[in-house]
Amino acid sequence: ALSWAGTFHGIGARLLRDYAPEIGLDPAFTIHDREDSADLMNLARHELGFSKTEGRFPTKGTCLAIYSRAVNAQAPLGEILGSVFPWCAGWAEQLKTLFARYVEIKQAQNVLDYDDLLLYWAQMAGEPEISAHLGGRFDHVLVDEYQDTNRLQASILTALKPDGSGLTVVGDDAQSIYSFRAAEVRNILDFPKQFAQPAEIVMLERNYRSTETILAAANAVIGEASERFTKNLWSERKSAEKPRLVSVRDEAEQASYVCQAILTEREAG
Repeated sequence: ALSWAGTFHGIGARLLRDYAPEIGLDPAFTIHDREDSADLMNLARHELGFSKTEGRFPTKGTCLAIYSRAVNAQAPLGEILGSVFPWCAGWAEQLKTLFARYVEIKQAQNVLDYDDLLLYWAQMAGEPEISAHLGGRFDHVLVDEYQDTNRLQASILTALKPDGSGLTVVGDDAQSIYSFRAAEVRNILDFPKQFAQPAEIVMLERNYRSTETILAAANAVIGEASERFTKNLWSERKSAEKPRLVSVRDEAEQASYVCQAILTEREAG
């Protein structure tokens, strides 16, 4: 069998076209990027009169961000507003109406946005007959950077390989940096024990990029985490120079410091 490679969204789009007739979807659907999706959200926003409210209703970009967060985090709108967009909490009912209209327009125009590629895939994989056939198409599934996946993506993998057989994920819980995009570090922390036969954990502790002193500092910081996979990064690269902690006021000063340090090193040969 031929190997598939791609992002969750890319693979999802390919599978949805394959299974479109079975799930009532026109295989000729159009995929909207973020800009197109925001414009469509704005169309619904204007249509419902939310662009002319007395108070300042969230912009099209913010509305799309809220919608996307709720879909990818698989969380209720109220929870998303309370934890991530508290300044929009007063518009909860209007946002529900807006999102319902946004979905109606997408369906009428045979359009899927990026979030739909995952949402439709997850719902399709939840159908027993389709799920069995879908999972059978892949002997092995390998996912990289698993610490940066969201709940929706994790549910797709579970549906593809319910018993975990043939499923491998690679990642580092200490490098989970996309929580602002609804990434859920619990996906990787809970992965080994979510199957009847626990997953085997293989630690890749040797580092080829950094020196021992840098890794010693990294290990000390990581060691403060309340929950983590225990690991000890090491390297054969020696260095007497220790990492420096530099405090700056903002990103501009940080960039200036880095550039100046590079120029200094360059001039020193």
